[in-house]
Amino acid sequence: MIKNMVRGLAALSLALTPLALPATAQAAPGAPAAAEVLALADALELVQIADESRTGYTRDKFKHWNAGLDLGDGCNTRAEVLLDEAAEAPTVAAGCKLSGGKWASYYDGQEVNDPAKLDIDHMVPLAEAWDSGASAWDATRREAYANDQDAATSLVAVTARSNRAKADRDPAEWMPPLPDAHCRYVGEWTATKLRWGLSADQAEADALKVYAETCETTVVHYTPAA
Repeated sequence: MIKNMVRGLAALSLALTPLALPATAQAAPGAPAAAEVLALADALELVQIADESRTGYTRDKFKHWNAGLDLGDGCNTRAEVLLDEAAEAPTVAAGCKLSGGKWASYYDGQEVNDPAKLDIDHMVPLAEAWDSGASAWDATRREAYANDQDAATSLVAVTARSNRAKADRDPAEWMPPLPDAHCRYVGEWTATKLRWGLSADQAEADALKVYAETCETTVVHYTPAA
């Protein structure tokens, strides 16, 4: 699937790309934003440090799931992500009802054969996004964030158990239970923060920098959101 291919290419670059990774050249005025490729430690230096506030937050201020990328497929964003990330494609019945299929939940290393047992996790949870800058966005941008399929790292299919254990916590408070997932997770978390221009509080930034010391080969790929 497309996201799996993107993630596979990113993983390949971990082995082949030197640590001193320059950012790509800036796009010309009016052109689409250029993709950025940075070592994790360098990427973290770009994340602004700021205090967080949850004042005014409610989950319904982020409209999801919407009609997805393909308005003609009858599937919402959740279903499209499940279809895109499936290791074995599920059966799609009327109304985009999914059954069967196979997924790998990278947070906990579990193989899942029932789409109902999966959640689509916002890599940076909606409440954390609000705390980190999304409170200043308009409703249209918050909807775009909540349904972001244009970056492979923004939304991820994982076991409902792991997603609900995570809740709205940042990496200072929660990490995937599978240790082998930690470097990928902090890389994707950082990519999402940079993509959407979100800040980090001091405890979060400190925790990420600790992981960066052990995730020396982790590379962050992101494209700033429009």
